[in-house]
Amino acid sequence: MAGIVIVAHTPLASALCEFAAHVFGEIPERVIAIDVPAYEDTKQTQSRVLEAVQSAQGGSGTLILTDIMGATPANVASRVANMPEFKLPIAVLTGVNLPMLLRAIGHRTESLDSLTEKALLGGQQGVLRLRESVKI
Repeated sequence: MAGIVIVAHTPLASALCEFAAHVFGEIPERVIAIDVPAYEDTKQTQSRVLEAVQSAQGGSGTLILTDIMGATPANVASRVANMPEFKLPIAVLTGVNLPMLLRAIGHRTESLDSLTEKALLGGQQGVLRLRESVKI
């Protein structure tokens, strides 16, 4: 089973993890949130992400979900994913949203490539324009 590490600006990563706990009754195993405060040094962020990836690593590798391309969470995740010391693969997706996270958690038993593609598709399919009022 693949690990999932959510790396995002404070408090988004924790909020996404709390949502997963709401849906699944608890935070799923090997799902870790790393909130990145605005003032934190990049080296400290990288150290925390590295530790989280090592803790989350499952038999299939680790998927890192970040909030926005070009910002510290994505830049650090990209650096960590390319470190040679990891024996298992690491994939990184940016633009995390709730549908992407749910899809990722639901497909963690698949290969990392398959999981990554399904999470990406879930994130894309979760963005819709509602043209009519939603009736509750």
